[in-house]
Amino acid sequence: MARIAEAHLASMNGTMADAVGQSNRQRLVWLSLLAMPLLFPVALPGMASAVGAFCLLIACGLLQGQPVPLPGWLAAREMNARAKRLLQRMIGRVINVIALLGRPRMLPLTDRPARVLNGLLLSAAGLSMMVPVPLISFDNVLPALAIVLITWGLRLRDGLMLLAGHLVTLTAVASVVLLWWGGTVAAAELLSLMGLDPGR
Repeated sequence: MARIAEAHLASMNGTMADAVGQSNRQRLVWLSLLAMPLLFPVALPGMASAVGAFCLLIACGLLQGQPVPLPGWLAAREMNARAKRLLQRMIGRVINVIALLGRPRMLPLTDRPARVLNGLLLSAAGLSMMVPVPLISFDNVLPALAIVLITWGLRLRDGLMLLAGHLVTLTAVASVVLLWWGGTVAAAELLSLMGLDPGR
């Protein structure tokens, strides 16, 4: 775990391409760090869409078996000092917590034959994060938790953590579908009470 932290701290001195790295393993850690603030309903506007898009990029890399290149405009950017300090503090704290919880186990879930399943579920988590759910302030919590569990499960080869991430992903997708269905029904009822025909 200490080597993971050292590698990510050292990578922050260059461009975004240097920081994010060229391997899926390194990118998984960055994705988990970006998703963690979304575990709380106080994240910055638009952050969920950015994390979801990055999540899809990494998921595509997992499905293909090789990393997908970053867009040129993003790869050439450098990380500002404030963001660098924030991430440095975050990495230290996260590594300490994950070191207590994660360890290699249930290895078949992290092997190559399970790559497609893991990539698809990571894609589902990213998509459920990107779908806007009106009037719900905590709709990103479940997708963010799913992303954190899946990324660290893959990074540490912890099949139990990965399985928990799969279950949370399915719950997150179901909650988004139910919230949209409930919102549609509520909107139709409101229009009906107002004397408007929603079918017109």
